[in-house]
Amino acid sequence: MSELELYIHRYFGISQEELTQVVSFFQLEELPKAEFYVKAGRYCDKLSFIQSGLMRVYASSGEKEITQWISTKGYFITDLSSMQFKTPTRWNIQALSDCTLYTIHQKEYDLLQKHVSNWHELEKLFIAKCFLTLEDRVFSFLSMSAEERYELLFSFQPELFNQVPLQYIASMLGMTPETFSRIRNKRIS
Repeated sequence: MSELELYIHRYFGISQEELTQVVSFFQLEELPKAEFYVKAGRYCDKLSFIQSGLMRVYASSGEKEITQWISTKGYFITDLSSMQFKTPTRWNIQALSDCTLYTIHQKEYDLLQKHVSNWHELEKLFIAKCFLTLEDRVFSFLSMSAEERYELLFSFQPELFNQVPLQYIASMLGMTPETFSRIRNKRIS
């Protein structure tokens, strides 16, 4: 069973027959380091599961870049608003390393409802999980100090701190690179 199949089975508990149908709509593709999955202002018409690699979701504001998220293997990536509502994406999504993706394009995604009887329920669960992740992130920004946010991310994804430029992590955590360095140095000593 591929990681995509394991993820879908674990989170949505669908039958093997439905799982096989869903996965058959995804195509394996490679995205080289520094290539864009989608650029801000364009339409995102795909959803991908990261088999391997790292992807950065960010926006540019003048000369400043604001990292919204760094996605790792075992997670989905898309601009959900653009895909669902056909609006231009606000985000750039770029490969930080060579990536292997299982990708489903909008046309095939729309066909899923014809082939999987309870697709609407599964889709609702998927979007709810995305919303809960976002809600948890907002809560952490409102209720945690910079040090607590650092510790939380480090406890869940310590590998990021060795694989991603630290200014991207600082931005994602809502802090300046100087604050990030101070917290990191304090933690190391």
